[in-house]
Amino acid sequence: MRIEAVAREIALLALRLDRLAPGTVEAFEGTPALRRHLRSEPAPVPPDLVREAGRLRRTIPHLGLPPVRAAFLDGELRALEGTARTLAGERVSLQTEIRETYGVDVAPGEPDRYRDAHRVVDSLLPGPGSLADRLAAHRARDELPRERRAAAVHVLVAALRTRTAAVLALPPDEAVEIELVEGRPWSGFTRHLGRGRSLARFSADAPQRAGQLARLVAHETYPGHHVEHLRRVAALPGEPERALSLTRSPRALVVEGTADLGLDAVVGPGWGAWAAEVLAEAGVVTDGELAEELDEAMLPLQQVRLDAALLVDGAGAAAARDHLCRWLLLDPARADRALRFLTDPRWRAYTATYVVGYPLLRAWWAGDAARFRRALDEPLSPGVLGLPAAVHWSGRRAADRATPTTDGVDHAMSGRPFC
Repeated sequence: MRIEAVAREIALLALRLDRLAPGTVEAFEGTPALRRHLRSEPAPVPPDLVREAGRLRRTIPHLGLPPVRAAFLDGELRALEGTARTLAGERVSLQTEIRETYGVDVAPGEPDRYRDAHRVVDSLLPGPGSLADRLAAHRARDELPRERRAAAVHVLVAALRTRTAAVLALPPDEAVEIELVEGRPWSGFTRHLGRGRSLARFSADAPQRAGQLARLVAHETYPGHHVEHLRRVAALPGEPERALSLTRSPRALVVEGTADLGLDAVVGPGWGAWAAEVLAEAGVVTDGELAEELDEAMLPLQQVRLDAALLVDGAGAAAARDHLCRWLLLDPARADRALRFLTDPRWRAYTATYVVGYPLLRAWWAGDAARFRRALDEPLSPGVLGLPAAVHWSGRRAADRATPTTDGVDHAMSGRPFC
């Protein structure tokens, strides 16, 4: 089979699964005739889709593709096969689901590492009372007023677009629409509308800290999800398999990690003071330098979110709630909000994309602008990033340094409640 035929078969498989599990397909830039074709079919049968995914996986080694493209397709098909098995009634542990869907192995974090992080946070927030109380007071002081949220998001979008355009070429007709919504288990979510447009939605009711807003906005818009979509579409038709974007796949983990990396890539050190200056235009006051220091100090604690997801799967929600309060220093209300995401069947495994994605991409990126563009432009997957030297999608060996192993910490705040 040719890659064009295989890409079409994979798209059909994914779109059939999307009929049974809406949201499986994040975006599809292929011919609309495929969707029309599927609407005339009988309802798909999950065991048939399991077999189809396996059949297509067996064809990948015979296509003669470069390693990066072959790994990308195999990972997408393995994730689709896992979705089909779940729909067929198979039940697996969360760790198995994460491994089969996102291509990474996960495990609980080390409490000693959390204690070390607590000591650093304690030094940044001196004063009387427990560390949890002092951090809660800081969060309350830094909370973004609801009436300022829309203006704050808009000024950051504009400023980040300017920064991104200095690093990456943007199409002249691209744009991001902004909408604030309530009652969602995430803090930000971007949907692609086509023709260079995206709709970025931000939570209007989740607790939101002014000092963290730049990270979220960069993740969802510039140079994050919106820009990644633009660059992916630009790769067509030379890479027909990339017309399909899955919500749950190894590539999704790399996409989330790249989006998390956006603020580092286009602003860099000093982003806290930069963001504070931009937010002042919207009448928002925040201590940007402290926000940046706390952001770095809290990095090891983001693993606690994945711990909690694993605890929900094993010991139950109450144990997960206690773990979030103890180690991530959340008050009960914030812990309950975090649990809304961690217990949602659609999102529980997705937590791994944030916990693993950012450190993996940050270690591989190492401040290299060309690598950031590669992460946006090429179908890199976690296994490829973990190689001693990354391989260009064309199959040429890239002049890349050895890749440190991931340290298992999270950086972004998109797709889940802020803390």
